[in-house]
Amino acid sequence: MSIVEKILGQGNRRTADEYEELDLEKYEDEVASPEVRRHVHIAELRGQEGVMDVKDLVYDGDIVLADISHFASNDKRFESLMEEFRKVADEVGGDIVQKGDDQVIITPGSIAVSREKITR
Repeated sequence: MSIVEKILGQGNRRTADEYEELDLEKYEDEVASPEVRRHVHIAELRGQEGVMDVKDLVYDGDIVLADISHFASNDKRFESLMEEFRKVADEVGGDIVQKGDDQVIITPGSIAVSREKITR
């Protein structure tokens, strides 16, 4: 007698005929699909008019990847833009990272952007 048989017993072995087929369609409505809580948005900023939209998205808990290539990095508008995004990230407890000269990632609270690059 094996150890498994000692624990579970030798008893009655079940056959496939003893199992009942369930109609899963009856239960599909009862199982709610998980609700999407956060989104990742891609924004292409050409001027100040898109800044408010980006800020609203971050305040709502979404992540924004913004293309800022239309701003020169030595431009005062660029510095103003980055300062606004830093304030938003601070206010929501989020994070902000500039990737190269043309992209910035802004996250809401509880989401941080890793500064470690994956190179393989």
